[in-house]
Amino acid sequence: MAHDHSHKGHSHAHHHIDREAGDARVAWAIAVNMFLTLAQVIGGIFSGSLALIADALHNFSDAIALVIAFFARKIARRPADPRMSFGYGRAEVVAALVNYTTLVVLSVYLFYEGVMRFFEPEPVNGWMVVWIAALALIVDLVTAALTYSMAKDSMNIRAAFLHNVADALGSVAVIIAGTAVILFNWTWVDPAVTILISVYILWHVKSEIGETIRVLMMAAPPELDPEEVASAIEDIPGVSEVHHVHLWSMQEREPALTAHLVVDAAAWVDAEGVRASVRQSLRDRFAIGHATLELEQIDRACVGSSRFGHTEEKL
Repeated sequence: MAHDHSHKGHSHAHHHIDREAGDARVAWAIAVNMFLTLAQVIGGIFSGSLALIADALHNFSDAIALVIAFFARKIARRPADPRMSFGYGRAEVVAALVNYTTLVVLSVYLFYEGVMRFFEPEPVNGWMVVWIAALALIVDLVTAALTYSMAKDSMNIRAAFLHNVADALGSVAVIIAGTAVILFNWTWVDPAVTILISVYILWHVKSEIGETIRVLMMAAPPELDPEEVASAIEDIPGVSEVHHVHLWSMQEREPALTAHLVVDAAAWVDAEGVRASVRQSLRDRFAIGHATLELEQIDRACVGSSRFGHTEEKL
């Protein structure tokens, strides 16, 4: 059985921010988040604000997320080699999963601490909370601005960007908590805001982590309908049937496909032309640039083959 694949390497140019400039932005974002974490921890200890410490821990997770993102970007650029023939592009996807998992653990811890603070309240210095939270908000906005334009094209950077967006909203909530303490001496608002921050983080993670898991589990890209792709292949003149279809994402925004094409007897003399037509259709209609297509003669095709997946009965 003949087979080939339609790509040459896995280099994909993105005409956005160049790599060195992108790395510099991430490095600056790491530096300012580390500075902010230290300032918030010190402020939280001296002010007695759990919400401020919670925001500090979240900022620290931002910094760690950006460190992971920084090194994952560099690893992802490595060329393919014999042991990693698909390249290192999924390093960014793995980094995104690590970031999201960290957020889940952090959020559960903050929720627990917030609940416990209701039972064991402590005095809070509202003015210190407001000033440090305001500084945190400025830093969060600057960091988000540094990573925003890169977040559109990288799951890994988007995870780090979402850390900062959540943190900016958290800083606003902490400012509100500090103001409530100053004006009304409502110390209960501090743990309440802590709990709200943790719930908000969990909601954000829930909305994003699914795509990361889908890529790692080699699921079909959500924007592509596997049945529609298979039917489009069968619409190509000369293709009698398609089976053993595997559709997945090699990394974010890089769909790939393997399939067995059963070619009509009359078209077998131009089987390569049929295969070329299928490849062109996949590229034009579904942006599938990596397609490995195996050809089968109609009278020697696999019996009992599944349309998707890889189970069959041999003749």
